[in-house]
Amino acid sequence: MKYKFILWVLCVLMVGYSCNDSSESNPPEPPPSSFNFVSLTVNGVFTGFSYMGVNEKPIVKLTFSKPIAQNTATNGLVFKDAGGNAVPYTLSFENGNTTLVIQPSMNLNYLTKFVVGATTNLTAEDKGKLLTAVAVDLMTAYDASDKFPQLTDDELLTLVQKQTFKYFWDFAHPTSGLARERNTSGDLVTIGGSGFGVMAIVAAVNRNFITRQEALTRLTKMVDFLTTKGEKFHGAFPHWMNGATGAVIPFSTKDNGADLVETSYLIEGLLVARQYFDGTGTEETALRDKINVLWNGVEWSWFRKNNENVLYWHWSPNYAWDMNMPIKGWNECLITYVLAASAPTYSVPKTVYDEGWAANGAMKNGSAYYTITLPLGPAYGGPLFFAHYSFLGINPNGLKDNYADYQTQVVNHTKINYQYCVTNPLNNYGYGSTCWGLTASDIPNGYTASSPTNDVGVIAPTAAVSSLPYTPTESMAALRFFYYKLGDKLWSTYGFYDSFSLKQGWFSNSYLAIDQGPMIVMIENHRSKLIWNLLMSCPEVKTGLVNLGFQSPNL
Repeated sequence: MKYKFILWVLCVLMVGYSCNDSSESNPPEPPPSSFNFVSLTVNGVFTGFSYMGVNEKPIVKLTFSKPIAQNTATNGLVFKDAGGNAVPYTLSFENGNTTLVIQPSMNLNYLTKFVVGATTNLTAEDKGKLLTAVAVDLMTAYDASDKFPQLTDDELLTLVQKQTFKYFWDFAHPTSGLARERNTSGDLVTIGGSGFGVMAIVAAVNRNFITRQEALTRLTKMVDFLTTKGEKFHGAFPHWMNGATGAVIPFSTKDNGADLVETSYLIEGLLVARQYFDGTGTEETALRDKINVLWNGVEWSWFRKNNENVLYWHWSPNYAWDMNMPIKGWNECLITYVLAASAPTYSVPKTVYDEGWAANGAMKNGSAYYTITLPLGPAYGGPLFFAHYSFLGINPNGLKDNYADYQTQVVNHTKINYQYCVTNPLNNYGYGSTCWGLTASDIPNGYTASSPTNDVGVIAPTAAVSSLPYTPTESMAALRFFYYKLGDKLWSTYGFYDSFSLKQGWFSNSYLAIDQGPMIVMIENHRSKLIWNLLMSCPEVKTGLVNLGFQSPNL
């Protein structure tokens, strides 16, 4: 009996030893470890985590450090548009299930943003989880098909002028006939933009969009309003006024009085109209006389502020000279000094131009950008409106003084702007030989003066189109692109909308008088030199340019 008990104890011990031995040789499985994202391609290319201009059915490949569990992969993947809506897609696997191949099931919309990626819910075959989420931003390409039937270039130029002209004709303020600042401005009208509109009206008569009598009636209405109702300060108008009452609408708190630069754009346009309506009839004679009253009433010399050798931009009846903005070059204000020197009354001497505007030559540049030498102004030339506003009326061809050859200035400034967009150092989607032009315009949620040194990815059609006289080949290529390729989004009631960004898939729905006007006028200068010939025919302007030391075949 004792012997059997001993055997039983030995058996128990052996069984226990056997169990312990089994436990030590087969330990429990460890929990699954996380895994990592390794690489990606979009249509076979890797350029980071953001892709512009992709096709409608891009192939996105995401590679990870572990094989992915096929039956759970979709739980960890994301494909959605900018609004957060899910995009249906197909999924396949490569490289032993380490690479996921994702493609939309249907064509994606053009110029639309999407996100493709994996969340930390993505599961490997060993049940491990993705350590860090990955997201790939996609922007689809624009639709490269033509949106309108083909026209000859000449027909297209006429169409752009005619459609854009509607802004100044159909949308003019009903009481004053002046140009609204923008298409949402109500009673707010712009003095400088109205000057551009006057020149646009002259071009419209030349193109038979309206009759000479229709233009005469409208211009008389505008001039009568400016004469009898428009607030003036030492003969100068404010930047903005109420188109129904003529009262100042402040541009800013202290900018509630005279704006000499805006006034110069208005006078530039009125002198063009005066020269065009040269008939001996009562109405045309009266229009000329009324324009001369406004022209002679601007006290240019008073804006020297205590006889300084510089002109000042602003004066306020409440804040006097507090804005303290001397008008110095190089920028858009050459016309201000030319008219100040040309004025039959209240003119300024050459010393004001030399010491104030030209700063005795300090406005010179002389550096080369893209091997193109820029005579005047800031690096890369600044926004392109510098080459437009003054030269709507002043003909730069053959124009020279002690500081520059102005034909070289405006042409080279434009070519530098063009080359910057072609070179595209910031890789803004869409920039190139047919999509270029940086100037002041609306941008998403704001407004800025775009230039090569202030590039926010926004193109303004007015920049390239208004440069037609300087870069006819490059500008015409851009105009065709804007109309044929982007016209479904960019072309509407009053011609081209103000601006767009292919990089952001954004198109403005705004029109600005100061951007619409130069397009009409500079297309006309490109085609006939009409507006240039008219302003340069003014005897006062000829005298003023000569007094400032300019030489020109047009003097």
